Amino acid sequence: MKSIKQVAAITLAATLAMALLSTGVAQAQGFPSRMVRITSPFPAGLTPDVIIRVIADKLARGWGQQVVIEARPGANGFIAIAAAKKAAPDGHELLLLPNAQLTLNPHLIKAIPYDPENDFVPVSMVYRTAFLVAVSATGPYRSMRDLIAAARANPERITYSTPFVGSGPHLGGALLAYLTGTRMVPVHFKEGSQMFTSIINGDVAFIVSTSGSAASLVKAGRIRYLAVAGPARLESDPDVPAIGEVGGPADFEVDAWGGIVAPRGTPSELVRRIAADIAKAMAEPDVRGRYRAVGFEAKSSTPAEMGALIRTELGRYGDLVKRIGITSE
Repeated sequence: MKSIKQVAAITLAATLAMALLSTGVAQAQGFPSRMVRITSPFPAGLTPDVIIRVIADKLARGWGQQVVIEARPGANGFIAIAAAKKAAPDGHELLLLPNAQLTLNPHLIKAIPYDPENDFVPVSMVYRTAFLVAVSATGPYRSMRDLIAAARANPERITYSTPFVGSGPHLGGALLAYLTGTRMVPVHFKEGSQMFTSIINGDVAFIVSTSGSAASLVKAGRIRYLAVAGPARLESDPDVPAIGEVGGPADFEVDAWGGIVAPRGTPSELVRRIAADIAKAMAEPDVRGRYRAVGFEAKSSTPAEMGALIRTELGRYGDLVKRIGITSE
């Protein structure tokens, strides 16, 4: 038989839980009450930045409030993340993060200034994409065999462009070096235009890039694809061979996804409301068409699904970082 104190404690806990639930429901019903800001770690013009602006436009129409994308690149995403961490947990300040910063960088960077599982609440995935290996259209590398041979003959002389430590292009270059038994060197750039200019000019040998980021330069004849960074050709680029078809390691596979997170403490009812609105926006045919045009897959999720994916990839990337010896240097 419970004592009076125990009954009182249980009653108080239940009352507090109901109060929190009621507050969360009220916030969700009244959201948004002002402009919503989505901070992005990507340089303006890169495909993830372009894609999130498409979604923001749809959300703004549905919410009747302005949805602003603020690009804050640099410092491996820490600038954008620091700003989002300090935001009020009311849904009006959100953050776009790629899986690299959620699940790879925690293993890669020793003094990482955030905890991806405890500082943020997963809301929804917003894209998934594959990568391709690209080089200058006028450079010396006409095939994957050429590139790999040059890397074997010139240890630490073959370089690759990346936007930040732990990004998809960084992981892709490091994994390619590991699987081919070569030593290739990453070169990090703050701006997307700088990454590709370095390839075009021959200052850097290659990049592992999404087709969305490189497509216009490929079309203009400035950059050419050598192979898909995966086991099969892509629907968006059917003429580009899978890497195993052209002399590269058949088990080389790089893809990426990105999602929206909210500051810790954002009520679950509000998080689910925002996730549902994102999924509704992404289901519209014109949005899906914009994704396909840049080689991205329109991929939304529930908060629980995104959270489970983060936990799974944290384990997988922890093993991968140790195996290939990738570092933040």
